[in-house]
Amino acid sequence: MTDEVRDITIIGGGLTGLFAAFYAGLRGRSTRIIDSLPELGGQLVALYPEKDVFDVGGFPRILAKDLASNLVEQGLQFDPDVVLDEQVRDVVREEGGFRLVGRRGEYRTRAVILAGGRGSLEPMALDVPGYETLLNKGVEHAVKDPSACAGKHVVVVGGGDSALDWVLILKDHAASTTLVHRRDGWRAHQATVARMEAALAAGEIRLCTFHEVREIHGAERVEAVTIFDTRTGVETRLACDAVFALLGFKPDLGPMAGWGLDIAKNRVKVSPMMETNVPGIYAAGDLVDYPGKLDLIAAGFAEAAIAANQAVHFVDPAARVNPGHSTASKQFQDNEPTRRQGDHG
Repeated sequence: MTDEVRDITIIGGGLTGLFAAFYAGLRGRSTRIIDSLPELGGQLVALYPEKDVFDVGGFPRILAKDLASNLVEQGLQFDPDVVLDEQVRDVVREEGGFRLVGRRGEYRTRAVILAGGRGSLEPMALDVPGYETLLNKGVEHAVKDPSACAGKHVVVVGGGDSALDWVLILKDHAASTTLVHRRDGWRAHQATVARMEAALAAGEIRLCTFHEVREIHGAERVEAVTIFDTRTGVETRLACDAVFALLGFKPDLGPMAGWGLDIAKNRVKVSPMMETNVPGIYAAGDLVDYPGKLDLIAAGFAEAAIAANQAVHFVDPAARVNPGHSTASKQFQDNEPTRRQGDHG
């Protein structure tokens, strides 16, 4: 166990966790980030690095990996400890704070912020022959590099935002792109559906609605997929090089479910101050639930700021909760960038 007690430990190194680390550092508190992944950035880096994000203030359009990179730079500027490839398995209250029991070590802290998304995300699998044997051999549940599909014939299975988004991206890289969905309704934004329909009308993609996958074929790698019409049972075999099963993920809170937190429907209940039912433990991001909750990156940023500032006040009751404006922060005034020519004030 490390003897270094940190004021605030953030469990989760995704976008919300990084913004919480920024605010904790801005308030001059010693901070630690622990994440189960081998790099910071969370799901957008691990699963959707090449997808565009459109609903973050100040960025009309930004690649997920670039947004994550900016947040890593912002979150690490006050030098928090970073512990990667580590899973916190238990949180034990002790005098002066908590002891976090991890897979590789133990970590002492005065307050905790949970920012681990929806916990571990298990991809929804295709329960068909060939899926398990060809997983990571042409069968994938995420697209890491669209350019790797250049010249290939790809099949995307799903009807949500992720499936449609990737069809629209992959059509510009792959030799052919086929979308397979079990019905003709979509769990995607209407604007995305409209773009998909336009691509279909232009002959840029192939669409197989009311179809499901029956089998994935291949020896060492994917060679073909058999789909069937759910209305008639008629089977069709499509030659392809890759099958992307973009069916969504099953959230699993894992060890967190045993930490004494108030949990309902795989979410942690919090107050408007992002307090859990355990004093000293706060939470933010997709993990939390409260009246009016929105699963948006922008909302996660606000929750992270609230959680971090409340945690600062918990650690030091004399510290005010409201951090004030960053433009007046001593942390930045001590190292204020040279004002650009033409700036006034």
